[in-house]
Amino acid sequence: MPGRSEYRIAFWLTRRARRELDAFKPTIIHIATPDFLGLAGLLYARAHGIDAVSSYHTHFSSYLKYYRLGFADGWLWKYLKWFYGACRHVYVPSPSIVEVLRSHGINDGLLYWPRGVDTERFHPRGRSLEWRQQLGIRDDDVVVGFVSRLVAEKGLDVVEEVGRRLRSCACGHRILIVGEGPARAELEQKLPEAIFTGHLGGSELATAYASSDVFLFPSETETFGNVTLEAMASGVPAVCADATGSNALVEHGETGYLARPNDVADFEAHVRRLIEDAGLRGRMSFASRERAKDYAWDSVLERIYRYYRMLSAPEDKSLVVTGTVPPLRSRPLGPDVAS
Repeated sequence: MPGRSEYRIAFWLTRRARRELDAFKPTIIHIATPDFLGLAGLLYARAHGIDAVSSYHTHFSSYLKYYRLGFADGWLWKYLKWFYGACRHVYVPSPSIVEVLRSHGINDGLLYWPRGVDTERFHPRGRSLEWRQQLGIRDDDVVVGFVSRLVAEKGLDVVEEVGRRLRSCACGHRILIVGEGPARAELEQKLPEAIFTGHLGGSELATAYASSDVFLFPSETETFGNVTLEAMASGVPAVCADATGSNALVEHGETGYLARPNDVADFEAHVRRLIEDAGLRGRMSFASRERAKDYAWDSVLERIYRYYRMLSAPEDKSLVVTGTVPPLRSRPLGPDVAS
């Protein structure tokens, strides 16, 4: 993408990809994103009489304001309504996103499919004092971690302002920024006392989570919030925006806190409370870990397999969807969304 080299764009299905699809003879085509390639996949499915399904990974309309494209909101939703209306199923990651889609006239085929987390990789036992010491973190410092692509739509302005205000906090703490992106240089200038690790993956990322004490994530553009779930699985209480995605994961006052979106004072108050109260951090750490266990991959993948079977084996009555939309902040793998 021009100006954003970390994004790769595929414009269409190549001839080779079409030949491979023809040879494979798929029963279902699952489209991840309604972009150019997603549109090509949908048109291929329709041309060949194949069931198309899609999952809602990115809340595109929430990004527009960060790039001065708010004028395109109406056009975008018209396209999304047509695109998802052409799919047999639309898999949504949180109940709050269901309500967003319905408010824009997307009602049919909505099925609840949350993300999963590897609860063995992301685990409190990954905490490492040695890793912290190598970064200049004292053993008694409270580490406020932020893990994300470093782009404007992830709430970097809130992270910067909260970090600035916490300079007056009498207790020892450090800000840890994990991730890479075009906004890194500017954020480093604004938060010179913070520790920037750049992009981390695998066991090193798991160590970074577990070696933190509080997770700060003010983004309001999430459909689910994978990083929040990874932090929770690592036993780290989260302070997130009370917005789509995050508010289906964090139980306010139990596993962390939900702050008013873009309200720096609200975010600061919650983070400061966790920094200053070790007992509260400990209780929320345990509760976060227990909550994250509900999102183990076996349960998540069994659910999507059952949805696929609903299309490929419609005669199997045991696969019929029942239930209603699970309420916000409910147990994550509850009833399906009634279509």
